[in-house]
Amino acid sequence: MKRVAFVFTHAPHGSSAGREGLDAALATAALSEEIGLFFIGDGVLQITAGQQPDVILSRHYAATFGVLALYDIEHCYLCLDSLTRRGLPAEMTRVLDVEILNATALRQQLASYDRILTF
Repeated sequence: MKRVAFVFTHAPHGSSAGREGLDAALATAALSEEIGLFFIGDGVLQITAGQQPDVILSRHYAATFGVLALYDIEHCYLCLDSLTRRGLPAEMTRVLDVEILNATALRQQLASYDRILTF
């Protein structure tokens, strides 16, 4: 089977890209053995705990990241450089356990996947 990477690059509630990427990852899990999620750029905000999208009348889908283990999606990576650029600490609370990698290591990991989908 092909290894499929899903790259999240957008903030969670400015567009539907994050929600669509998560839905696509869950659907693909039924067809692929190994899926990886990568959070880069504004995508690092996707899994930040304590979001309040209801204030802007948006759907709160971040909790859905919690079901990834049920779909055997266990490889999740977060870009340390993206966190630093946004002034966010690596130790902050998230809705998902991730491996934090610097940009170079993250690119190397991403290169090991056969297909890459960006949201």
